Amino acid sequence: MAILEIKDVEFTYRSRYQTVHALRGINCSFETGKFYALVGSSGSGKSTLLSLMAGLSVPDSGEILFEGESTGKMDLADYRLKHAAVIYQSFRLLPLLTVQENITFPMELRGVKGKEARKRAAELVKKVNLPETVLNRFPVMLSGGEQQRVAIARAMTMDSRLMLADEPTGNLDSENTEKIIDLLMSLAHDDGYAVIVVTHDMEVADRADEVLRMKDGVIERLYDRYKSECITGYQ
Repeated sequence: MAILEIKDVEFTYRSRYQTVHALRGINCSFETGKFYALVGSSGSGKSTLLSLMAGLSVPDSGEILFEGESTGKMDLADYRLKHAAVIYQSFRLLPLLTVQENITFPMELRGVKGKEARKRAAELVKKVNLPETVLNRFPVMLSGGEQQRVAIARAMTMDSRLMLADEPTGNLDSENTEKIIDLLMSLAHDDGYAVIVVTHDMEVADRADEVLRMKDGVIERLYDRYKSECITGYQ
């Protein structure tokens, strides 16, 4: 079942000096239980599409449907808080908060407080294969791979099964890249998330269930592992 549907989406950036048609009639859908890679050169539109899926803006035309409801009809702040979990290349952990506080912070914004939030944080660090001892550490005390795992744990505090990732392995070495890919694949296949990763890293794309390529604001499906289907330009 599709958790997210993109229908005839157009988006244009305008300034005094230029007009850029970033997205040109995008149509695609994303199902729970699958790991997607969205690839393409810089300027192809993939980051714009991710930002719309994350609820940072709405399309100029067309619509993005989350569980059948258009984001254009939602309170976007509420959508971002409750439904669109996003992981970034730079981790974006709050440096003055401990790991536990970083994970519990979004829960507290949604009304989950105190003992319940701390218990959930402890469960989540185990889920991302970190020892419970990291809960009282600050982000600067962790490696890049550990910080990204904390960011994933924080994203998992949402009840939603939609997880968006913007170059999540971009700041990691090959060993930690593999561990993060393993974790994201597990979230898709074992926990039923729809995991959508924007990436330049072909190691990520090679392990995805479905690879989508963006070029000049349009999208094409390159590879679908479930259908054993390979389309031009991807091996």
